[in-house]
Amino acid sequence: MELDFDVVDLDAPDHPEEGELAPDFERPLVNDEYWEDTSLSDLTDEGPVVLLFHPMDGAFPTTYMWNEIRDRGFDDYDATVVGLSISTPYEHKTTLDERNIEDTDFALFSDPANEVAERYGIVNDLDGMTGVSEPRPATFVLDEERTVQYAWAAEEHPAFPDYDELEAAVEDVAE
Repeated sequence: MELDFDVVDLDAPDHPEEGELAPDFERPLVNDEYWEDTSLSDLTDEGPVVLLFHPMDGAFPTTYMWNEIRDRGFDDYDATVVGLSISTPYEHKTTLDERNIEDTDFALFSDPANEVAERYGIVNDLDGMTGVSEPRPATFVLDEERTVQYAWAAEEHPAFPDYDELEAAVEDVAE
């Protein structure tokens, strides 16, 4: 099956780089049972974190990213895997169910105002939708100090991380 879509160049991201401290934030974190306000530093206090920014739930890139993360067994690593998008906690619950990731340890941060993506320098203003933005696909692997050990952000849409590189970075930090 051939996919037919336009590739759109995005402005260069200005995200935290390897060796820099990842900005902290607090947002509702949704898992398969409930959600509660949680900070990123609460998660890194417990160990390494894989932070995946993705477009709104239901979008093709989101579906593809979570299917790949689930199928590669990222929940088998000694790291917390969390996503973040502009979708609401209710939409996240549906995504967890539909992607069959409700039985994993994955959770999703809800950030409808897209403020976290702004702080991370990875905003994607949606064409034809004045005032509507979402995070561009981006991945960050953080250690227990919240220091970025691996960083990638899309420079075109659609684009996806190199999952082999991401997996190697997770293996390195989760040892």
